[in-house]
Amino acid sequence: MDFGALHRLAFLTLPNYSMIACANAIEVLRMANRLSGRDAYVWDVVTPDGAPAAASNGLTLQPTTAISALAHAPDLLLACGGVDVRASVDTGVTAALRRLAREGVPLGSLCTGAFALAEAGLLRGRRCAVHWENLTAIEEEFPDVEFTGDLFTVDRDRVTCTGGIAPISLMLAMAEARLGPALAADVAAQFLVERVRAGTERQRSAGLAAPEKLEAAVRMMQDSGAWPLQAAAIARSVGLSPRQLERLCRRHLGQTPAAYAAGLRLERARTMLRETAMQVTAVGAACGYATPSRFSAAYRGRFGLPPNHERRR
Repeated sequence: MDFGALHRLAFLTLPNYSMIACANAIEVLRMANRLSGRDAYVWDVVTPDGAPAAASNGLTLQPTTAISALAHAPDLLLACGGVDVRASVDTGVTAALRRLAREGVPLGSLCTGAFALAEAGLLRGRRCAVHWENLTAIEEEFPDVEFTGDLFTVDRDRVTCTGGIAPISLMLAMAEARLGPALAADVAAQFLVERVRAGTERQRSAGLAAPEKLEAAVRMMQDSGAWPLQAAAIARSVGLSPRQLERLCRRHLGQTPAAYAAGLRLERARTMLRETAMQVTAVGAACGYATPSRFSAAYRGRFGLPPNHERRR
């Protein structure tokens, strides 16, 4: 995708979308126009039916138009998702996205809006960035999409971005391509952004005051979907011996690599129970438990209730 050619954008705000992600993106465009002294960007806020959609904080962005009533085809349409995005994506939304794709409109997403594109079948065989909190559930639901932990990802005519303040980095990359690095730096300075992050940066660090090699090992554990995790292979890949990795884990995590990995897969299981419709037994199998009884015992031991009670909650 040629960021330098983007001029007209549309933001499809789905019910319960993330206001911070959408507003951050629009504000960068506004500031780029102000500092460049011209309408480098124009944008529309669209909704499935034309009525303003309430964000997850209860506020709305206006004016809005129906996605079917856009006067001009955008150079890029971004689906903006947020809380409970599955309930916000119906057949009307997916049909509208497919129509735009057939018309050659490049498509993208902010925060959990990637679900709308995936549900419409528009991310098959593509790389896709989605907010880390939803990564586990959505990658199980759409195995034909290559989900990443990056801040934002561009794959041909699809650009997907995580939530929070990550859209600032995406829009600054667009502004740099269209208006030059000096202007993009001035926009960043207006928003007190000290460092513009590249799309390939990880959206979530290990969060440890620990040696770099341990942080790298923990990231590998967090990103892995294979169970059981092979601690020895992970240790070698980051330049440690298995014994060194175990010492570092005990010192900085207070537990062995095996115990830390067990916690990760149970957290993964809880996310899947809460955010997918998979059967409890299927969740247990996906997280590496050989039998339902082992899964139930491990789950109860960590969270104080069996997995089927979690699903009922």
